[in-house]
Amino acid sequence: MVRIKPFKGIRPPRQHAAEVASRPYDVLDSAEAQREATEKSLLHIIKPEIDFDPIADEHSEEVYRKAVDNFARWREKGWLVQDDTEKYYVYAQTMDGRTQYGLVAACHFDDYLKGRIKKHELTRPDKEEDRMIHVRNQNANIEPVFLSYPARAEMDAIVREIAQNNEPEYDFTAADGFGHRFWVIDDEKIQKRITEIFETIPALYVADGHHRTAAAARVGQEKMNGNPSHTGDEEYCFFLAVIFPDDQLKIIDYNRLVRDLNGLSPEELLEALDKDFVVEKKGSEPYRPAALHDFAMYLDGRWYGLTARPGTYDDNDPIGVLDVTILSNRVLDKLLGIADLRTDKRIDFVGGIRGLGELQRRVDSGEMKVAFALYPVSMKQLIDIADTGHIMPPKTTWFEPKLRSGLVIHSLD
Repeated sequence: MVRIKPFKGIRPPRQHAAEVASRPYDVLDSAEAQREATEKSLLHIIKPEIDFDPIADEHSEEVYRKAVDNFARWREKGWLVQDDTEKYYVYAQTMDGRTQYGLVAACHFDDYLKGRIKKHELTRPDKEEDRMIHVRNQNANIEPVFLSYPARAEMDAIVREIAQNNEPEYDFTAADGFGHRFWVIDDEKIQKRITEIFETIPALYVADGHHRTAAAARVGQEKMNGNPSHTGDEEYCFFLAVIFPDDQLKIIDYNRLVRDLNGLSPEELLEALDKDFVVEKKGSEPYRPAALHDFAMYLDGRWYGLTARPGTYDDNDPIGVLDVTILSNRVLDKLLGIADLRTDKRIDFVGGIRGLGELQRRVDSGEMKVAFALYPVSMKQLIDIADTGHIMPPKTTWFEPKLRSGLVIHSLD
């Protein structure tokens, strides 16, 4: 059973919240961050390389120091202020008329180490080390991890009551059109009951933020090993998360682009595809897959529907049922010679938030030769894979909207 707790959040006063809050560090590059960052933006703390002219190496020692300096300065200026008592928070995001409500809490690193906070992706050591340096230097989790839990009716009712009967602490719409609302839970009885509910939940699932989760756990271990009086209740044992019920989340498509056809002509590729797929011409307008095991392909100015033939997938296998597995095995590796999605420079990945038009544009420009659009993975598939200890292929899930960073920070003190 998982262990969570309220915490003394470091967060912006209401009048500064919309400007302090930013997109996460890993969804925009340094140049985009520099253009986007206003004076109070958290981007100066999570991507401090933007404060150098020219933009500095994000992994340099001076940039890491700048992050610490900026965090301290934001607190000195009163743009970030710590709550006096421990609290839970509710964070609601609205996109395209759909709202999801998450509980902001501190999760225990031991649950991650013992597999009660379950992952579905591998982490890269270099990215994990980078996040560790940030957590260690700041002595804080600046950005939250995005977790999910099996929905509980009582938690839904608690969150609904808070949202319906209380004015949000923050309420703003970001430049991308997504709405963000944030409530503070300071009723001790409600806090106690929330903690008890989560004690009955067997596992949480990492939706987004695998590197941040791993880094937080490693920093917690470091501090534990350096404390001979360690009890397991210290604040450094916990890390910042927003935890959403699984039935409120929506995974969107994560699509693929390939730079060349591995020596094949478009006609030869279509002929080769016919062995494993039913291939249908769909015309010049973008075509979106409508069901599992259906794919869309954009090639030579035309969209095609590809329906995987029986025998190319295994619906009884958590990995074999995935459309990313079918595409990787039957097309990318078998026909296009792309065996390692993590390292091959001939392939690129585009989150569905950019639309199918982005795939078409990049092929039409000549940058890429072919694009594949996939039907989104479901939360059930993600949970099945995590529960069975499997790992999804790279670039399988894309959650939207992303968590806004800077609404609340967790100190390890």
